This record gives sequence, C-alpha cells and structure tokens, in this order.
Amino acid sequence: MNYLLALIVPMLWGSTYAAVSLFLQDMSPYWVAVWRALPAGLVLLLIRPKLPPLSWSRMTLLSFCNIAAFFVLLFIAAYRLPGSVAGTLGATMPLQMLLLQWLGEGKKPDPRSVVLAVLGLIGVGLLLNPSADLDPIGTLAALAGTALVSQSALWMKRWPVNDALSFAAWQLVLGGIMLIPFAWFVAGAPVALSLDAIPGLLWLVLLNTAFGYWAWVRSVKKLGPNMMSMFSFVNPVTAVLLGIGLVGESLGMLQWAGIGLILVALLFMRKPSKPDQAEATTAHCQQGDSGPQSLSAREAQR
Repeated sequence: MNYLLALIVPMLWGSTYAAVSLFLQDMSPYWVAVWRALPAGLVLLLIRPKLPPLSWSRMTLLSFCNIAAFFVLLFIAAYRLPGSVAGTLGATMPLQMLLLQWLGEGKKPDPRSVVLAVLGLIGVGLLLNPSADLDPIGTLAALAGTALVSQSALWMKRWPVNDALSFAAWQLVLGGIMLIPFAWFVAGAPVALSLDAIPGLLWLVLLNTAFGYWAWVRSVKKLGPNMMSMFSFVNPVTAVLLGIGLVGESLGMLQWAGIGLILVALLFMRKPSKPDQAEATTAHCQQGDSGPQSLSAREAQR
C-alpha cells in the first residue's frame, strides 16, 4: 500500500502538463501556481483544521523552498528552456539527493544507488530527447528548483511530524500566500476564470496538489527521501504517455528505450539499507512513544 501510494504521486504530478495544455493555456502560469497551491492547502485545512505541526520558522522555510521558490524557479526554467530539457534536469533529483546527504550529513553515496540514479537519468534523457542548446539561466533555475525540493524532503524526513495532512496543508497555504505578490508583480492582477478552465483547476487543486502533496509528505516519512526521489522518474513517463493519449503526441524508438531504462532502474531499486531502516524505526518509535505532544512541548516548538 505504501509503495502504491508513493507511485501515485509522480503519476499525478506528471499529469500537470496535460491539464495545462487542455484547460489552462489562456491563464498566466504564475497565477496558475497560486490557484494550484493556496486552494489545495485550504481544502486540506478544512479536512484537518489544526495549527502547524512544526514551529512557524520551520514551516515558513519549508513552504518557501518546497512551494513558493520552487514554483518560481520552475516557471523561469519553463520559459527559458524547452520542456524536454527542463524535465531532464528535474530528473537529477536522485543524484542531487545523494550529493546533499553526502555534503550535509556525511553519508557517503551507495554505489548501487548512484548507478540506478544515473541509469534512470539516461532513460529520462532518451525519453525527452533534450536539445543541446541550453540557456544557462534556465538550466540553473531547473537545477536549483530540484535541489530545493530535494533538501526539503531531507528536512521532512529529519524533523518530527506526526500529522502529514496538516503538514502538507500549511506548506501549501503559506507557499501560496508567498506566491501572490510575485504573481501580481510579474503578471498583474488576476483575471476572472473561464468555465473552460474549471475542470483543469479542479484536477490540479484536488488531486494533483491537495492529495498529491499529502501523499508526498506521507511517503517521504514512510519510505524515505531517496526512495521517493527514484520514483520521480515516473513523472516524465506519465507526462509523455498522457501527451500521447490526450494531446496526440507520438514516441520514437529512442523514447521507448528511455521508458525501458527507467523501468529497469525502478525494478532494481533496492529497499532501504539496514541503517536507514533502523533510523526510520527509531524515529517512528520516538513519535509513537511520545504520543500527542503536550501543550508545553508544542509551545516550546513554536
């Protein structure tokens, strides 16, 4: 069940391109980012109306890195790079995750994990067939956005969080609020929504973002950030397959070979090592033994 839910996350996020192409092409992408994040967070808060499970400083940091700054960098890359190049650079997440753990935690990369990450990245490169003409600003934006998401996932694993729903909700709400002044400055005031855009927005808000970010937070805590970074290879596969089915695109032999390499990397992806399992078990026991946080402990966190 845990692996199935984790696999659904990149499949949902891979549907973003198709949803935008079919329903949201006339909307400013910056306001789409706001409407994607803020309403999704409010929906989750209606389901679980609670205060943030971490201190305001940590929640603000995560919301900025994982939602606001990431969306800004994502759109900078989208405007300055072909979509295939941006997708390939985003697939460097497993390698960036290993590098961040090495630099920040002193955890030497496992050779098997490096080989599988490189194999999957090669598969994404074949699948998306990126152009060699790379805009340096767009390239740095794509790599920086991926690095922010990777670092956020490592923080989410490390920091004690018992409630994935409220944790995801507050990230989306705070990140959406941070995006409003940026969208207003770049794209001007928001325009009225058309009826044609409503199906796409409903999909993005309810399933792609509200459900997707809750499942992402839960999966990072259950399976670890390294495993979830490998699942990110499913994102471009989903985007391409939906492009075939819904937008009328087609694949060549090299692209099918790329899908094959990605599947091989996922199939040979091993389970977490014993130290990782022990760490996860210890964290789970600590959370379980502590039970609901006392009022004084919660106040101390804030």
